[in-house]
Amino acid sequence: MKGRSQSSSTPTKRSNSARRSKSTRDWTTKDEVLRELKSVADPKVRAKLSYFGVNVPKAYGISTPVLHDFARHIGKNQLLAEELWSSRIHEARILATLIGKSEKVTAAHMERWVREFDSWDVVDAACCYLYAGAKPAWDKVHEWSSRSREFEKRAAFSLAAYLSYKDKTADDARFEEVLSVIEREANDDRNFVRKAVNWALRNIGKRNLRLNAAAIRSAERIRHQESRTARWIAADALRELKSAAVQKRLRKKAG
Repeated sequence: MKGRSQSSSTPTKRSNSARRSKSTRDWTTKDEVLRELKSVADPKVRAKLSYFGVNVPKAYGISTPVLHDFARHIGKNQLLAEELWSSRIHEARILATLIGKSEKVTAAHMERWVREFDSWDVVDAACCYLYAGAKPAWDKVHEWSSRSREFEKRAAFSLAAYLSYKDKTADDARFEEVLSVIEREANDDRNFVRKAVNWALRNIGKRNLRLNAAAIRSAERIRHQESRTARWIAADALRELKSAAVQKRLRKKAG
């Protein structure tokens, strides 16, 4: 996942057993995939999940690169993605986001999954690899932004952050509307929400010069809100958006 997200990924040690197993057979059913996932589970990775802010009831302990290896081996398979999601196993759900097909994702599908989000990394994986390319994506940014549950609201701003560089055809007006939403929600002090709000603000402001100026204006208004969280969001965003490196890159892009 691109960008300075909420936190680092889980540990990234690769599994030789996963690669050996993949070279000898294909996995076409949920049970086969879960069996293979369990065979490469690493107790050390499982033990470190809470350190990265991931507290889930069912997890094997599998690093991000290994899950990506699984996804490359399996290929895109929406039906299998749905079945893996139904397992409620943390890594199986991340894998589901990797093998799902964005063009098959409906608003109803997004609603089913968002109500079961229980960790920031599953949220971000779904938004990055599956939802940013789905037709209902923009509608869901606005719908989810006013939700009360922490991970549903995080999904709104994580999705906006990914759309800022994945949606190459969206006009500036769409992002300016999201900036208004960011200003409205900048006082939510829950960790996984405030960091996603900040992330979306920074990413929108790095899309082009016009949106950079608009994001800076939004951040200045947020800075004057009577909220410690809002002030943190604004200060962190302004530091990056006004930086010489960002300004140079955007001017070069515009030229």
